[in-house]
Amino acid sequence: MAEFDVDLFVIGGGSGGVRAARIAAGYGARVTIAEEYRMGGTCVIRGCVPKKLFVIGSHVRHEIEDAAGFGWTIPQASFAWATLIANKDKEIARLEAAYTANVEKSGAQVVKSRAVIEDKHTVRLLENDKKISAKYILIATGGAPNHGAAIPGIEHVISSNEAFHLKKLPKRIVIQGGGYIALEFAGIFAGYGSDVTVIYRGDNILRGFDEDVRAHVRSEMEKQGITILTGCTVTKVDRHGEEFTTHLSNGSSLASDQVMFAIGRHPNVANLGLENAGVAINPGNGGIAVDHFSKSSVDSIYAIGDVTHRFNLTPVAIREGHAFADTVFGKREVRVDHANIPTAVFSQPEVGTVGLTETEARAQFSHVDIYKTSFRPIKATMSGRDTRVLMKLVVDGATDRVLGCHIVGDCAAEITQAVAIAVKMKATKADFDATIALHPTAAEELVTMRTPTARHVRQAAE
Repeated sequence: MAEFDVDLFVIGGGSGGVRAARIAAGYGARVTIAEEYRMGGTCVIRGCVPKKLFVIGSHVRHEIEDAAGFGWTIPQASFAWATLIANKDKEIARLEAAYTANVEKSGAQVVKSRAVIEDKHTVRLLENDKKISAKYILIATGGAPNHGAAIPGIEHVISSNEAFHLKKLPKRIVIQGGGYIALEFAGIFAGYGSDVTVIYRGDNILRGFDEDVRAHVRSEMEKQGITILTGCTVTKVDRHGEEFTTHLSNGSSLASDQVMFAIGRHPNVANLGLENAGVAINPGNGGIAVDHFSKSSVDSIYAIGDVTHRFNLTPVAIREGHAFADTVFGKREVRVDHANIPTAVFSQPEVGTVGLTETEARAQFSHVDIYKTSFRPIKATMSGRDTRVLMKLVVDGATDRVLGCHIVGDCAAEITQAVAIAVKMKATKADFDATIALHPTAAEELVTMRTPTARHVRQAAE
């Protein structure tokens, strides 16, 4: 008789947990995965996928406007929010079913229940109070929206979760936050016709991104009519029937039909029973503390993805889940390299970035060369739209290695995915220069910028 009911019990049916379950099962492990909400997790159900669908749809209004410059006469268009929501729900349901089917095809078992840890080898299903023993437990419960400190009227505020299920498109919306989610939804709602105001506590949006990217995105968003108020926060939200008044720390107030907070997400560690097994929390970020192989402070318990609060990106969770299964069940140690992870912000305009910012590079390297260009894209020369693309390379002036690439404009994410390969391979600026341009494209600028726009040399301390 087996010592444990299963070899692996996965808590959380998101992208990371699903990948780990499938790969482990492929190695012959007996695997059970529990999901209390819907298979697919945040990314598939109420994150990356529906968000990108919303973004694509919100571009259509601009496409219609731009068409006139190319000779098209298009009748007055109309938009139905309810149709968007219904079609999005249909696609998400299809993906959820596919996730479940793929896990089951791998030989793993799916249970629809919340699971809590009883001890280092036991979990309990709340659905039927059943206990299951496991040789290993993997926590992949992701993250959840964080509204921050309680303020009067916080109960009137929605998060990105609710934004995907609104009954109608708000004519006016106030969004607090300056990161990925806030700016992406600002572009989404503005694209569909809402009046959008973004509130951010810092001096500029996209904290942690390259300074040129931050400035460029803000300028382009403001050109589109999005109001961005920095250096202040929401202190109170009053409701008046179907309308809201948002009070700001600078003494002003705003009227709107919805108020959304997107100020960050916190690791989903509450009420998992971590204390029952002695699983340690990282005091620095509130996530489950893990080593380079995603092992927690308890040998039999691992954690991957956003619940560790390391790099909160879906592809990172997937890579960590795969590496975990390879290491524990494939009997070969695989350590995820978290350096030079490409990322995109599907704001409008879109951002794609990989590697170091200029500020980071100057702090780490004595010689840093900057290659930067801003130009009007070819489409705008006919459409007449007032917009510009930004492209920037950060280069180690001593070795010629490309340390970072930052792009703002159409298809920035697609371009950056390809460039990330070169950056990961430690390509040099000479390698970029030796690559023949693909013309006419925006991306050709990356291989035609010959002269540095800035050179920084850090003097050695005497």
